[in-house]
Amino acid sequence: MESASATAAANQRELQSSANRGRQSGKFHLPKLIHYKWWLRITCYIFFLLIGQSAATLLGRLYYDKGGNSKWMATLVQSAGFPLLLPLLLYFLRQKHHHRGGRNHLRRWLPLIYLGFGVLLTVDNLMYSYGLLYLPVSTYSLLCATQLAFNAVFSFFLNNQKFTPFILNSLVLLTVSATLLAVNSADDDTASTAAKNKYAIGFLTTVGASAAYSLYLSLIQLTFDNLVPGKDSDLPGGVRVMAKAVVEMQIYPSAVATVGCVVGIFASGEWKEVKGEMKGYTEGKAAYLLTLIWTAVAWQVSSLGMLGLVFEVSSLFSNVISTLALPLVPVLAVVLFGDKMDGVKAVAMVLAVWGFVSYVYQHYLDDRSTAERAAAGGDARECGNADRRGEIC
Repeated sequence: MESASATAAANQRELQSSANRGRQSGKFHLPKLIHYKWWLRITCYIFFLLIGQSAATLLGRLYYDKGGNSKWMATLVQSAGFPLLLPLLLYFLRQKHHHRGGRNHLRRWLPLIYLGFGVLLTVDNLMYSYGLLYLPVSTYSLLCATQLAFNAVFSFFLNNQKFTPFILNSLVLLTVSATLLAVNSADDDTASTAAKNKYAIGFLTTVGASAAYSLYLSLIQLTFDNLVPGKDSDLPGGVRVMAKAVVEMQIYPSAVATVGCVVGIFASGEWKEVKGEMKGYTEGKAAYLLTLIWTAVAWQVSSLGMLGLVFEVSSLFSNVISTLALPLVPVLAVVLFGDKMDGVKAVAMVLAVWGFVSYVYQHYLDDRSTAERAAAGGDARECGNADRRGEIC
């Protein structure tokens, strides 16, 4: 009986030690139940991001192809779907959470941070709208892969991200991929139907939007790490605390961005053209409204997945997962919109995917290294305990 009690006590200590190691190593080595729940959340966020991003990109292109032409309207739908998340926010606000008091005094800065993020999001979404208007979906999607390179740089300075040969390889491949598209622009279908200067505008604004969005994600990770209390999921109510933080970070900046877009629509005079645009939409008024509504829904789903991955892992990891949509979106664009998939564009896609795989492999190596260190630490502690008991390790 005494031996059984000692064994149970040892198991309890090991469980607590495993939880502590998990918190120190980014939740990769939590006890089995917590580890399972964490991977379940990650899987859901990945699914939201991939499905939402692919659907939003294709619906945005559909809007332009069927007669839509308002850049501010295309920008508005990227943030205007935030009211869909208000019931979730109200639910979380009614819950009692257990916070760490050490960070609560910093929360007074959150309204100002939300305002700044909202302004940055407005500018970023507008640049994306220009890119989607002037570029084929396949080119647009591949240029968005530069987010990973920009995000790696911002993560290095803001989030203490370390560079490795595989990450550097990823950056080089993605840069070459974007350069190939720029060199090939003169032969692209878009260059024959639209002025070359518009293609250049689309190219530059898409790259600029990728850089701005990467900065946005790195700043959000910095905010989560320093201003959001109670990030540990094994604390009482920890999962609700995390979900509430993600929903708040989606709703408040989106609300600011939506107000900015409404101001932009009226200031630019595009509001006068909305009614005529609706009448001239190829598929009819109902299809016009449905396209905008479902685009707004898709962007909210995508953003929720992106922010969830930033919160749970890192901004760089969330950007890596978003590149999984690269092989999907261009293929769908070729099928649905008749985009030309020439040799140069195919090579650029292969390089982009290769860059993604390179980073994923680095992520695998980091995970395995962390697991080995944790196991070695556990063995060392057991040897120390045995030595204190006068036993042979």
